[in-house]
Amino acid sequence: MVNATCPSVHPVEAPPPQTHGEPQNPMPQGRMNDIPGMPGTRGGLTLRLNQFVFALVAGCVMASTHATSTYTILRYFVNAVSLQCLWSLSLGFVDLYAILVKRRLRNPKVVSVFAVGDGISSTITFAAASASAGISVLDSNDFHSCIRDRCTRYQASIAMAFLSWFAVSSSFVLNFWTLASK
Repeated sequence: MVNATCPSVHPVEAPPPQTHGEPQNPMPQGRMNDIPGMPGTRGGLTLRLNQFVFALVAGCVMASTHATSTYTILRYFVNAVSLQCLWSLSLGFVDLYAILVKRRLRNPKVVSVFAVGDGISSTITFAAASASAGISVLDSNDFHSCIRDRCTRYQASIAMAFLSWFAVSSSFVLNFWTLASK
């Protein structure tokens, strides 16, 4: 039986001798600076464009159903995804500018604005999509009042809003992680 209280010692090899001209540490130590999806990277721009496109499609499809005047939550939905479109588009321009001028967006104040804005917009988008999904179920299953393809449009619009929420949540987590790792 092995005694767990006695530590075992393993020999360590000596480092190879250095010659003149070789760097002291060939591999840089530290954390990775550019994680895809962080502000100012191509991945961040891709997330912003996905947020914008999904929110734009969700808002346009829901606004075209003519049922937004029937339920207040559907008006809230259109307003929430419109806000999401504006937020994602404006930060997409900031990311694009940072990529074009080869700047990193690592300033803690800028990243905190990104993180707080993403947190608020993701919460609003999720609440609107969830409430609209509830109205869609109520309208189709309980009231049996789906006229033509209205329920299909509801569901497609709500699915796009959830996809936009997923992209915003990813941005929020990455921004918050960047802020917390400083």
